[in-house]
Amino acid sequence: MYQAYWGLGRAPFRGNLDPTTFHQGPTQEEALARLHFLVDERRTLGLLLGESGTGKSLLLEVFRRELGTIGNQRALISLIGLDRHEFFWQLAGQLGIEVSPRDSLFTLTRATTDHIIANRYQQLTTVLLMDDADEATAEVLTEVIRIAQLTQTSEARVTIALSARPRYLHRLGTRILELAELRVDLDSWELEDTSAFVKCSLAISGRTTPVFTESALRRLQELTGGVPRRIKQIADLALLAGAGANVGLIESETIESVFHELGVVATGSMTSNRR
Repeated sequence: MYQAYWGLGRAPFRGNLDPTTFHQGPTQEEALARLHFLVDERRTLGLLLGESGTGKSLLLEVFRRELGTIGNQRALISLIGLDRHEFFWQLAGQLGIEVSPRDSLFTLTRATTDHIIANRYQQLTTVLLMDDADEATAEVLTEVIRIAQLTQTSEARVTIALSARPRYLHRLGTRILELAELRVDLDSWELEDTSAFVKCSLAISGRTTPVFTESALRRLQELTGGVPRRIKQIADLALLAGAGANVGLIESETIESVFHELGVVATGSMTSNRR
């Protein structure tokens, strides 16, 4: 589409869960450090909090890769829409447990629990990264609590990190909030982060000279509120619009035009992300 026009080898702002697009600013660096602390100190449960679009899912994926495979076994799943059977089926699959989707809930639960306990005797910490916890069912959250309590009875070495949106934290329930030993917050980006991300993404995609003017980057920051997902969306559409208009650089007017063309979708998203 617009890649050839801008001299790009790929679309720089696509792929929300692509670790190569991860921008490690001060906020992300601090969040990763806190998650590593959670695992290194063998803490039971931590919360990764951020509004929609701030990059929780991508950060969990980056953290999963950073952990490697030495001294731990890790799993990363989204809890959206899972019932108890699906929860344990996905968890077992991520942990490499040989089970069948036709197995009963009891079989899946027992196999997963036994595996986590067995990891302890092999000096392995089981690290469970659970995304979208604020959209999990109460039944699944109860199972999360039961797994967390294995550590309290000295039967296992397990660390759990749950991601959620701060305004829906109450959905996790009192018991999970009591078990949480660490809170990690992901804030929206400052202008410096937005500018660095855009420039770095373009460079990685093959562009050696600027595409966005400094005024365009400032306007991008203002209109998106520094929310990474929205920054990627507006920047991507600006490249498309700029190529269509045959311009040499993306100016603030192009950012403004693209933003307003999104209409109620953009406005509604910006309003919800700032609550």
